[in-house]
Amino acid sequence: MTTMKDKVVIVTGAKGGMGLATAQLFAKEGASVALVDRNEPKQEAQDLVDAGYQAISIQCDVSDEEAVKAMVEKTVDAFGKLDYAYNNAGIQNAMTDTVDLKEEVYDEVMNVNTKGIWLCMKYELLQLRKQGTEGAIVNCSSMGGLMGGPGRSVYHASKHGVLGLTKSVALEYASKGIRINAVCPGIVETPMVENMLATESDAMDELIKQVPIGRLAKAEEVASVVLWLCSPSASYIVGQAISVDGGFTA
Repeated sequence: MTTMKDKVVIVTGAKGGMGLATAQLFAKEGASVALVDRNEPKQEAQDLVDAGYQAISIQCDVSDEEAVKAMVEKTVDAFGKLDYAYNNAGIQNAMTDTVDLKEEVYDEVMNVNTKGIWLCMKYELLQLRKQGTEGAIVNCSSMGGLMGGPGRSVYHASKHGVLGLTKSVALEYASKGIRINAVCPGIVETPMVENMLATESDAMDELIKQVPIGRLAKAEEVASVVLWLCSPSASYIVGQAISVDGGFTA
């Protein structure tokens, strides 16, 4: 338990799935972790504390600027600083022909998935700049940020936007010792995918058949890539979109 000893990390979307798996992995590697979600992950954080790790829970809607600002402040109040962040919070929309997509659905997906990443980076970077320290940020895009998909135009647009933000901001901060990258998960065993399997089983079955590795990803497999991107082992990786998709986009 030394890889992340004395480090502090924020993980959004930490109530379950990839966010929770990442928070758990960082904690086990020695980091102090702020678990953040729109539905406050109190029990998830308490489970880590009960296991002997350093963790707090924070309720935050990442599309709300004041809430994001407070998220970073609460993390620093609890642990004294910030080193890393995994901006994972995101939502999916039901499959819908573009002409039938309602404006409020478009706004919600873009506000959480793209604006939320921008807001999180803004206040995480402000804290790192205030500290004058190096650090790393990993944003969660998707294989949907690398390709299109019928019926999910706004989701794919939002995840393409995450990569544009990641690459551009990475270029701003690389010389300051702050590395920013993105992960592009494929079809992962998460509550969101479970819901898609239940409500869109035919479409999802066809999608899974196209995965070369022949199975869904486990949330822990994405978490391990996030940990690596934040670690000194990835010290020369900047502005990249790392696919974790079993070969789907290859």
